[in-house]
Amino acid sequence: MANTPEKSAVKAIYFSIIGNTLLAAVKFLSGIFGNSYALIADGIESTADIFSSFFVLIGFKYAQRPPDENHPYGHSRIEPLITFLVVAFLVTSATVIAYESIENIRTPHKVPEAWTLIVLAVIIIWKEGSYRYVMRKSKETNSSSLRADAWHHRSDAVTSVTAFIGISIALVFGKGFETADDWAALFASAFILYNAYLIFRPALGEIMDEHRYDDVVENIREVALTVKGIKGTEKCFVRKAGMKYLIELHAIVDGEISVNRGHVLAHKLQDKLQEELPEISHITIHIEPECDKPHSHQLR
Repeated sequence: MANTPEKSAVKAIYFSIIGNTLLAAVKFLSGIFGNSYALIADGIESTADIFSSFFVLIGFKYAQRPPDENHPYGHSRIEPLITFLVVAFLVTSATVIAYESIENIRTPHKVPEAWTLIVLAVIIIWKEGSYRYVMRKSKETNSSSLRADAWHHRSDAVTSVTAFIGISIALVFGKGFETADDWAALFASAFILYNAYLIFRPALGEIMDEHRYDDVVENIREVALTVKGIKGTEKCFVRKAGMKYLIELHAIVDGEISVNRGHVLAHKLQDKLQEELPEISHITIHIEPECDKPHSHQLR
C-alpha cells in the first residue's frame, strides 16, 4: 500500500513520542545522578513534548475524518487548534524551567559531573536529527501541527546546547560557577518562549484565514490557463485547513457561451486543478464573462 501523506505524518508523530519518552528518562536520570538542573530542565521539556505529541496524534487522526452534514468542509480545522495546545505546553514547560532555574541559582549546590557532557552531546545530535526528519515530513504533508512538533525537537536541541555550555563553564572555572548550568536553563526557557511564538503565529493566521499563500495562488492561475476555454482568472482566495487548501476562484470565459457550456468549463477547471494540485481539497469556481478591458491574469 502506498505511503500516503497521512501515513507519513502518523509515522513521524510516533517517532516523536517514542524518542521523547526515551530521552526524558535519560535526561532525568542523568540530571539527578549528574547533579545538573539543566539536564532535569531538559527532561521536563521532553516530558511536555510527549504529551503534546499525543495531542498532535489525536488531533491529526480526528482531522482525517471525512466531511459530514455538520462539517461539510471536513474536520481539518482542528489542526491549528492542536497547535495552540502544543504552544501552551511549550509556554508551561518554559515557565516551570525558568522558575526552578531561579530557585537553583539562589541555592548553593555542587558542580555537575563531567560525564553529563557526553550525555548532552548525544542528545543534541539526536534532537537536531529528529527536528530535520519531522520538519521534512511536515513540509511533505503541509501539516502545521507536525511543524509545531518539529520545532519542539529544535527547541530541545537548543536547550541541550545551552546546558552543555553551562556545565562546561561550571567544570572549567569550578568554585563560584556552580550555577552556570542553571543560568543556561534560564536562557533556554527564554528561547522556548520565542519558539512558542514562532509556532503560534502561522497557526493563528491559519485559523483567522490570513492570506499567506501567494505561491499557491500563482500555481492555481498557471494551471487554470492550461484549460481550453478559460481565458483568465480574477479573484483567487485561499484558506488552509489542516494539510489541505480550500479555494475560491473566479474564472473568465467567453461571455457569449451558454450557461451550460460555462458550467462544463467550471467542472473541467475544477478537475484539472485537483489533478495538478492534490493538496487542494475543495474548490468553488465562479464563472465571469470576458469583457473588453483585459484582466490582470487574463490571456492576451
